[in-house]
Amino acid sequence: MTTLPLPRAAHVYRLGVKELWSLARDPMMLFLIVYVFSVAIYVSATAIPETLHNAPIAIVDEDASPLSARIASAFFPPHFLVPDLISTPEVDPGMDAGKYTFVLAIPPGFQRDVLAGRSPALQLNVDATRMNQAFTGNSYVQQILQGEIALFVSHTPSSPATPSPPAPGSVELVLRNRFNPNLDQSWFGSLMEVLNNVTMLSIVLTGAALIREREHGTIEHLLVMPITPVEIILAKVWSMGCIVLVAAMLALLLVVRGALHVPLAGSIPLFALGVALHLFATTSLGIFLATVARSMPQFGLLLLLILLPMQLLSGNSTPRESMPPFIQTLMLAAPTTHFVSLGQAILFRGAGFPVVYPQLLGLFLIGFLFFAIALARFRRTISQMA
Repeated sequence: MTTLPLPRAAHVYRLGVKELWSLARDPMMLFLIVYVFSVAIYVSATAIPETLHNAPIAIVDEDASPLSARIASAFFPPHFLVPDLISTPEVDPGMDAGKYTFVLAIPPGFQRDVLAGRSPALQLNVDATRMNQAFTGNSYVQQILQGEIALFVSHTPSSPATPSPPAPGSVELVLRNRFNPNLDQSWFGSLMEVLNNVTMLSIVLTGAALIREREHGTIEHLLVMPITPVEIILAKVWSMGCIVLVAAMLALLLVVRGALHVPLAGSIPLFALGVALHLFATTSLGIFLATVARSMPQFGLLLLLILLPMQLLSGNSTPRESMPPFIQTLMLAAPTTHFVSLGQAILFRGAGFPVVYPQLLGLFLIGFLFFAIALARFRRTISQMA
């Protein structure tokens, strides 16, 4: 029997609208959508543990010289709090109480020894229980000290320690940080959180929509109507995908660019195309998981088993080049690998279509495969219910 394409398209459209109305009557899902694309992104960008922010520091200045005063004034927000000037007996009680992460001790005669060309020692006490802050801050403190001492010496003509011109043939390394000149990790954290949430929420929404129909008994009502399984799946894919796509675009414009002031280097429409292709794959994956699980708790456990490896091994947290070759090859079958590569290329480096079309093609092929698998599993499931 021949079917007209228009009624089929109408079926898919009306079923999708039904899914949107069902979502509108679910306050917890609406809260989840708003939260993950607003508060979660802002918190991820501003509370990154690797970022040194307002680290408490104290200075024991036993030299009381212009150089020691210059060093003390070099520590300021946002990386450090304004340093407290304390005495030596206050060091141990302050660190024991967790009041200071860093305590810098400047010995007597420090400026005199520096100007005389000697190599005086500075003592930096670090509270290593604050591991991330201690590790990052240690490098910050060393760079600040070296820079301030070198600048002070270079502005002291009478000093025998004044640096001499570089010898012929020497090489000077000049650093240029591209795409993130200030090495601001909030740029990376906010954009990566958007990519993570697109994947997570698309799987959750489609899977929950199918399980909700099974629990409410409406799936049986659909089966007695002149509707095919492919129309049911397409309706869930386009409706839930549109919700996530709109939410992701609003998050980029209002939260990432607006509230966090993160510049978006590339084309937003091109990125939206990548998001749409990625959603085709992840919504299909959500339907497949919902056909395997029998309840929302089971779906949640399956989601953890699938989602965490996909996100951790996609190049989101660590570069793929640092992973074993077997993992790199295996993760090419995951849509998140291509999506993260595409998102970073467009949003960070301003890449165009000629650069990211391999990732777009990979997402389309993976999405088509996932959709076919989900459709076959869904048909098998409803045949058992009939």
